Amino acid sequence: MTADLSQLVKAYDVRGVVPDQWDESLAELFGAAFAQVTGATAIVTGHDMRPSSPGLSRAFARGAASRGVDVTEIGLCSTDQLYYASGALNLAGAMFTASHNPAQYNGIKLCRPGAAPVGQDTGLAEIRALVEEWSDSGAPEPVATPGSITRRDTLEDYAAHLRSLVDLTSIRPLKVVVDAGNGMGGHTVPTVFAGLPIDLVPMYFELDGTFPNHEANPLDPANLVDLQKRVREESADIGLAFDGDADRCFVVDASGDPVSPSAITALVASRELARNGGTGTVIHNLITSWSVPEVVRENGGTPVRTRVGHSFVKQQMAETGAIFGGEHSAHYYFRDFWNADTGMLAALHVLAALGGQDAPLSELVAQYDRYAGSGEINSTVDDQADRLTAIKAAYGGLDDVTLDELDGLTVSAADWWFNVRPSNTEPLLRLNAEARDVATMTKIRDEVLAIIRS
Repeated sequence: MTADLSQLVKAYDVRGVVPDQWDESLAELFGAAFAQVTGATAIVTGHDMRPSSPGLSRAFARGAASRGVDVTEIGLCSTDQLYYASGALNLAGAMFTASHNPAQYNGIKLCRPGAAPVGQDTGLAEIRALVEEWSDSGAPEPVATPGSITRRDTLEDYAAHLRSLVDLTSIRPLKVVVDAGNGMGGHTVPTVFAGLPIDLVPMYFELDGTFPNHEANPLDPANLVDLQKRVREESADIGLAFDGDADRCFVVDASGDPVSPSAITALVASRELARNGGTGTVIHNLITSWSVPEVVRENGGTPVRTRVGHSFVKQQMAETGAIFGGEHSAHYYFRDFWNADTGMLAALHVLAALGGQDAPLSELVAQYDRYAGSGEINSTVDDQADRLTAIKAAYGGLDDVTLDELDGLTVSAADWWFNVRPSNTEPLLRLNAEARDVATMTKIRDEVLAIIRS
């Protein structure tokens, strides 16, 4: 019977419930299909701490080896550690993780050599078609000479590469609370931070894919509460929260107040521009703060606005030769990390900036946090297109207002802007609004929400 992959294969990765939607037999077919579509002779695989991850990862390796591909398994790793291995070893890669999703989920993030992403338009559709075909008719016979499966530890090399990109040797001592959420930050942080002038206060570093303390999704404010409390209790300088596969990093200041990812994007952009002689292109998606392109220009760089989503950011990074890119969701991309996203490298930049001067983090980031933002507000709607049309009609005829449809609908005026984007997977509209003051932002936010929810 042909497997139904319509709910499993997403735009940029594979993700679903184990064993209801997929299991090790399907993972083996994915490995064989990945080998055939990429034409790779060797690949690298890694996995997170979910209970199903080791078995799925090994099944994928067996499938790839059955097609004659040599597999290097790096075992437990963060997603950006897998990207490091793909880049440093110049191998196609597969990371087994469901990121911040609940424990019963698992997935695969795929890349070509040099951590180049694999999505629907770059091989994932062909991989899905082969898996569907083989699940119906049976996988092809193994090749005469199967590939090997070997182990390799890349954690120390990954940490050394990151530390080579940010100089932390001369910073003042910092007390840093890190909430790993029982995810892969508990695996990578001790090695990356080793030898640095950091008093590390670990929270939930025990690798546990059942997430016993809270979901490993720092984008939800409820999952930052423990970190905020601990930072205040410890009189720490800063708090860091990683998601389940530790490719995103969220920051709170010494008072426990969250620092917006847009402010972090602007801060890191200014540092990366300084590293590159005050010149270079910086990518930002269209719902990051106005402050991001402003700071980029002030520091000699060229901002480039793009759609939301890692595939669009990475595509623009490659096309423009950008040195850095950032998103509102706390994904940070670096040219010196094969254009891939790594929250850990962004965290090191923040620590270097904080430790390189005497002011608290709140003062340091104030220069990058200039406007009042709504954050992302989701609304369930029956007809996304109809509500977008209604918003366009309400604002399209106003003087001194511009509209663009690069990604959903963005409406901009001198003192405010907002963007409304439809979800690709749910009947939702996502609103982000920003203005020069809180009162204006609140007014615009509530006006648009009234139209969306009418």
